[in-house]
Amino acid sequence: MLTNAPLLINSVNADPAVSRVIHVGDIHSGSLACTSAGILPPISASNPGWNQQIYFQFQQFKSPVVYTPGDNEWTDCHKAKEFKSGDPLKELASVRSLFFARPGKTLGLEEKSVWSQAIDFDPAFPADAQFVENVIWEDEKVVFATLNMPGSNNDALPWTNGFENPSLQAKEVADRTAADIRWLKAAFNLAISRRAKAVVIALQADMWDPAAIVQGGDGLNGYTPFVQQLANLSIQFGRPVLLLNGDSHVFGTDHPLANPSSAIGLIHHTQPVANLTRITVQGSTNKPAEWLRLTIDTRTSGVFSWKNVPYCADPLSSCQ
Repeated sequence: MLTNAPLLINSVNADPAVSRVIHVGDIHSGSLACTSAGILPPISASNPGWNQQIYFQFQQFKSPVVYTPGDNEWTDCHKAKEFKSGDPLKELASVRSLFFARPGKTLGLEEKSVWSQAIDFDPAFPADAQFVENVIWEDEKVVFATLNMPGSNNDALPWTNGFENPSLQAKEVADRTAADIRWLKAAFNLAISRRAKAVVIALQADMWDPAAIVQGGDGLNGYTPFVQQLANLSIQFGRPVLLLNGDSHVFGTDHPLANPSSAIGLIHHTQPVANLTRITVQGSTNKPAEWLRLTIDTRTSGVFSWKNVPYCADPLSSCQ
């Protein structure tokens, strides 16, 4: 996976139009080991140095980098397919200590300031300060926000393989989801107060993944409270809202809340939302490996346009 990382970085760095890079989580695949953070001696199947390698790659981007965690690097580390190689909350703590060591600052060679929930939390909810990974920034009359909303049904799948802790897991999900919703509201409140032309929300989970609602799938009900808030806030805002997610790793675009009676619309039972567009970005192990160039022009009614930029025809072999 890291073999072709320089190709991606060089492709992005060569584009003079790029002003910021957003990574929507999953810094390794769902069949690779986690880091065994906080566990001594380390779990033999783990890869303790992996996150540092990814951090190094992020620091090669010329533009500021904003990263939001995915399920592969924390919620799923208990699973057999990830070699039972990490305690979910210890893995998340390790991600925070490395990638978010300086709250309110981006990664990448060109550092920028952002609002971080670690600093700009609602004073009525001081525990929200732990969510250092949730950030907001404003650029060219558009408000951007990232939220820690991971796959595996928002961490609702029970932890296994010796990491079982139902009460602690339930608290994790409840606390983080509530903080995410408060941060989402803060982003839209800022957009309304600044008379922003659009809002961009970036998170990892594919909250409408059809594979999750088949028999034996992960389920999607863990996202419903968040999606319902997103629907209400989008309608209140009344201007274009763009949701960027990863997780299912196959590029696609849709308007998931436009028709509540459709198969996808019935998942979360919201009111109709016509101004919300969703993009699922291509995963790095799918052909072709490509990154999404998002263009923002607030002089146009739709504000957003995009194009996929391939950097490797076959990511499973070396393109070098």
